[in-house]
Amino acid sequence: MATNVVMPQMGESIAEGTIVRWIKKVGDAIDRDEPLFEISTDKVDAEIPAPSAGVLTEIVVKEGETVPVNSVVAVISAAGETAAPASPAPPSTAAPSTDAPSAAASSPAASPAAQTSGLPEAAVGQPEIGKTGPAAGPTASATQQASATEHPGSAGPAKNELRRQKSSPLVRRIAKDHNVDIGQISGTGLSGRVTKQDILGYIESGPATKPAGQAAQGAARAVPAAGPVYKAGENVQVVPMSVMRRKIAEHMVLSAHTSPHVYSVYEVNFGRISMLRDRKKGDYEAAGVKLTFTAIIAQVVVDALRQFPIVNASVDGDNIVYKKDINLGIAVALENGLIVPVIRNADEKNLLGLSRAINDLAGRARSKKLSPDDVQGGTFTITNPGIFGALYGLPLINQPQVAILGVGGIEKRAVVIDDAIAIRPVCHLTLGYDHRLVDGADAGRFLSFVKERIENFDEGSM
Repeated sequence: MATNVVMPQMGESIAEGTIVRWIKKVGDAIDRDEPLFEISTDKVDAEIPAPSAGVLTEIVVKEGETVPVNSVVAVISAAGETAAPASPAPPSTAAPSTDAPSAAASSPAASPAAQTSGLPEAAVGQPEIGKTGPAAGPTASATQQASATEHPGSAGPAKNELRRQKSSPLVRRIAKDHNVDIGQISGTGLSGRVTKQDILGYIESGPATKPAGQAAQGAARAVPAAGPVYKAGENVQVVPMSVMRRKIAEHMVLSAHTSPHVYSVYEVNFGRISMLRDRKKGDYEAAGVKLTFTAIIAQVVVDALRQFPIVNASVDGDNIVYKKDINLGIAVALENGLIVPVIRNADEKNLLGLSRAINDLAGRARSKKLSPDDVQGGTFTITNPGIFGALYGLPLINQPQVAILGVGGIEKRAVVIDDAIAIRPVCHLTLGYDHRLVDGADAGRFLSFVKERIENFDEGSM
């Protein structure tokens, strides 16, 4: 019996996915749960396992194509069986969604990648109201059908209200921050859904119908076109951005538009923690984990976030949202981009626990084994450009957070200690912060706390 393989739903608000790579080809024998293809969603690239054993007899969706969730992407037949041709997947009406997805239940199987059952799974961001469409017609959702049953005489919600329902919480927050009526925007996502690109493009261009004051604000925010980047006949190679690269670009543009970034840089003597790390790393290796400077810095940062909750907050319009949990994002460099898995409730872990969590998340990020839940809900991020030789970095804030710590390279330098010159490993720590909420004094106190704790690290906490 043939089995249809469908595009999994990697989160409640994810409406589509992109086939990045087929791991198997037509004619290959496949075991159940063996990696079959790789997809890309808003935050993670994931390898999707086969729902059954057999032979891959048909690939419906090619690499690079984006299709709605639950679309048939391939057919697996029992050995020796010939499958009937599958119905082609409906094409996506837009580029892959860039709205922040929401948390939901995890995959029913042990694999971190979503199964092909189409059940909602964990993802990034806040919950979104379910997809809606015309109240009548064969494609109406269960929600719409229920609504039509309850109100048989109703014509259904107005078009503007539907657009608001289809937009994600991230899009609605951007609209609120910029005083934009989502109902005025023509959505390019599935069923007219307003995506992040739609609203950012609307804000940057400024619609002709805006009042004079709003139009002036829109013009001030708009980024002037740079003109053509190459001319006909030039010796260039043009390669499409990967799905992940496009998403990174969109998120960084959003961050630059949202937060006025300010930076403070502190020079920190890593002599003590370097000595303690050398002394203790054997014990950690015996426990099956590698002790890194990142884990030690993470422990100090957690203590600092407890002391300075403003750095662990977010801005919601005219309100400050203080996050009671400390969910620490650790940026991980991949071959084709960057991803920020999150250590949930990092303040409940000791140094050994943080080390294990960092090693686990980094390993699964590089092997494409992260689930969407692994990259959602961060309240503060640490990134480490120093591993590539940078003296320090000026990273962009990971929205909707209000600060990010950049760790520079750790190098031996001549320093003055008690009026004597000594050689010590030195590192530059950079705090990038949202000046809407965090002032220079706040950043200074935070970094001073981190500096003091690192330079006088408590060996007992190891």
